[in-house]
Amino acid sequence: MNDTRTIKTILERRPTMEGAGVRLKRVFGFQETPSLDPFLLLDDFGSDNPDDYIAGFPWHPHRGIETVTYMLAGEVEHGDSMGNKGVIGSGDIQWMTAGSGIIHQEMPKRFKGTSRGFQLWVNLPAKNKMMDPRYRDVTKDKIVEVSPEKNVKIRIIAGEINGKKGPVQDVIANPEYLDITLEPGTAFEHKTNSSHTVFAYVIDGDGSFSDDRTGKITDGQLVLFDAGRKISAQASSLGMRFLLLSGKPLKEPVAWYGPIVMNTDEELRIAFDEYEKGTFIKHADKT
Repeated sequence: MNDTRTIKTILERRPTMEGAGVRLKRVFGFQETPSLDPFLLLDDFGSDNPDDYIAGFPWHPHRGIETVTYMLAGEVEHGDSMGNKGVIGSGDIQWMTAGSGIIHQEMPKRFKGTSRGFQLWVNLPAKNKMMDPRYRDVTKDKIVEVSPEKNVKIRIIAGEINGKKGPVQDVIANPEYLDITLEPGTAFEHKTNSSHTVFAYVIDGDGSFSDDRTGKITDGQLVLFDAGRKISAQASSLGMRFLLLSGKPLKEPVAWYGPIVMNTDEELRIAFDEYEKGTFIKHADKT
């Protein structure tokens, strides 16, 4: 096994429309699922035009997944079937485990300037698909920021660096989720679990990863790495900011339709049948 992970694939985000008419950019989704296990989907959303996002994501169900929403700028109002209500703002995180079933809405609020955020879907293993749902908001002041090297700044959303842990600690897949900023010309290396799926998504500036053979990777491009024990990155003269994620593959069958991800088509059929009959929401004392 190579010590430094090489680049396996480069993905380009693509425009799509979701919810009640929200224009966003899908970094990866259904088609890329096998190679990004345990991650299912990553959306990059936001705009300087409220008409692109204000319709939002009205009430809809989820089952079998966890979601992590990270706002760089803007506000999203949340409400769900567990009675949770709140607004996540600039720099905040929303973490939700759908488990056996949750119905919620996510409604972006008008924002002066350019809003931007990311929603990550993480698959749940078969044994946890029907666990009790849970929800948590994490405000920006709870996110640990470290500078392990000169000209390197890291916001730890999930994972640990130099004994400092991120606030999202109970996602079943135990992912590492880092927001890394490199000043112009800065080189950086980061150790990774050799058994994990690892990818980097550039959200500002540009630079290179592993080697220069693929040229510069720029805002909106994702690098999926091959096996290895660390990643290396080099910022250009513009500097580079990227999200670095890793997680242990589940290596389980995926049955996915819309907002529900299970292991079999029969489990999907049951989920949508329950949703139509009004029995979708489960409780700890009643399954």
